[in-house]
Amino acid sequence: MLGYYVRMAWKSLRRTPGLTALMVSGIALGISACIVTLTVYHAMSSNPIWWKNNVLYAVTLDPWGASHRSSTYRGPDLLTYRDATYLLSSRIPRRKTLLTSIEGALAGAPDQHRPLPVNTEATTADFFRMFAVPFLYGGPWSAAADAGPDPVIVLSRHENEKLFGGIDSVGRTLLWNKRRFRVVGVLDHWNPQPRFYDLTANGGGAFARPANTFIPFQWGPTLQIWPSGTMECQRTGPGSSYAQLENADCGWIAMWVELPDAAARRHFLAAMNAYAAEQRSAGRFQGPLNNHLWRVGAWLRLHHVVSERSRLLVALSFALLAVCLTNTVGILLAKFLRTAPLAGVRRALGASRRQIFAQHLIEAATLSVLGAALGLLLGVGGLKGVRVLYLHSNNAYGKLAHFDALGIAWALALAVLATLLAGVYPAWRAGRVAPAAHLKSQ
Repeated sequence: MLGYYVRMAWKSLRRTPGLTALMVSGIALGISACIVTLTVYHAMSSNPIWWKNNVLYAVTLDPWGASHRSSTYRGPDLLTYRDATYLLSSRIPRRKTLLTSIEGALAGAPDQHRPLPVNTEATTADFFRMFAVPFLYGGPWSAAADAGPDPVIVLSRHENEKLFGGIDSVGRTLLWNKRRFRVVGVLDHWNPQPRFYDLTANGGGAFARPANTFIPFQWGPTLQIWPSGTMECQRTGPGSSYAQLENADCGWIAMWVELPDAAARRHFLAAMNAYAAEQRSAGRFQGPLNNHLWRVGAWLRLHHVVSERSRLLVALSFALLAVCLTNTVGILLAKFLRTAPLAGVRRALGASRRQIFAQHLIEAATLSVLGAALGLLLGVGGLKGVRVLYLHSNNAYGKLAHFDALGIAWALALAVLATLLAGVYPAWRAGRVAPAAHLKSQ
């Protein structure tokens, strides 16, 4: 029976090619706009490490003690050096890591004629396991290398291809800032978007690419290299010497911990609050306790990673789809009522209202499938256009406008939505046709 209805729908659509093309184009336009905006919105709002959302936490402490806090005040996002190093000594988390961005330059690779500037993440060994970072060659350094610190370095796949032609470079030595480092690992493709673990990164913020190189965190203090990322200070700056930076109430270190269960989370938060209470005697943490552990999803929402403009674009695209479907409803209703005599004859020959409804609904569904197919092609073209438009900028839209299987799923879902919204009422009206009036007119 379904095949018969599909043949009837196809014949009906071929009898009015102009109207069919108009309706298919309208549905395709609305669906393509939704695919483009939904793809970008999903990429911006998604949690790149969703399977660890309940065990990974960003750590924030508020040592400033502001006396007049607004309703929107949330305290600093980054930790001071003394607070970060103290919390790093805790044995409560299963894993914990510190990270900050510093600038560097690599030299000493074969056939390398000039130093290569790189953005370096100074971090700890747990960083790679906590954030499920994949390795192409080798692996992360050991916890003992953090304590040294040992002169070890991890390269991104891109940097390894640039310096060593993509071969296994583990065990090779390089000069990082004129100091010899040994390569212990090379990352595989890894580019979590948004860059949840460091939303304050320079050169793109939440949608910046990961660092080119990774070294043990303590190399920053050992070589007294100032951080290149964001620095949060309440009143006075960090001073001019590195010793002043280490003792200043300026946040420049991000900290994440992995807590396996709710009990570990309570214990670590209690340890944070106890530390804040101890620091009161030194004149710090004078305000109400404002220490937090943020899950990845909450951390992204806290920083408004998804802009209001992105939400507005999604709303406008669905408004466009609604306009297109409203026009399609009107055209279908007029077409079905014009062919009411044929439906009346079928009713007189024994067809039920349900069968007439099903026949017309299948015709609307065929229109929606054709519109979704065309909308899918237009959506792919639209995403490519967005990438070309923002090719040479740091705008997040250009980085995230990539078509994937999710776009196909949205196209199918929107086709079902279009069938229900555009086809049900006209099909219902066609099924309510009284056959007697049309038989008399024939």
